[in-house]
Amino acid sequence: MEYSDAQSLMITADCGGSNGYKNKLWKVGLQKLANEINLSIYVCHFPPGTSKWNKIEHRLFSYISKNWRGKPLLTKEVVVNLIANTKTTKGLTVTAVLDENDYNTGKKVTDKQLKSLNIVGNKFHPEWNCCVSKNQ
Repeated sequence: MEYSDAQSLMITADCGGSNGYKNKLWKVGLQKLANEINLSIYVCHFPPGTSKWNKIEHRLFSYISKNWRGKPLLTKEVVVNLIANTKTTKGLTVTAVLDENDYNTGKKVTDKQLKSLNIVGNKFHPEWNCCVSKNQ
């Protein structure tokens, strides 16, 4: 394992959508991951309206957009192939595969599940930033 001596994991995320700081299912998923990998996970959300600060937006998505510019995105396969064929002269290569798994929608998180989470807000904007530790 490349990072077998890691003590923790840090995730930066946008404030909205499925990984938003208010999303209960995201928090449950983070707890499950922390338990599985036996690491504390530090989550730092970008403030609302600042997704432009997200390095992925600049270092990956901009090149994908350039690669498929002007091409009709008619099928999932076309989209995946265009993404997977994105490269830059500085060495960026992209791997992409179509995820054909079925995912349940409408999952609800109970108050009991929320209370079982081992999540502590940071001193600086605890509503956006937190640490998810493994449950004992």
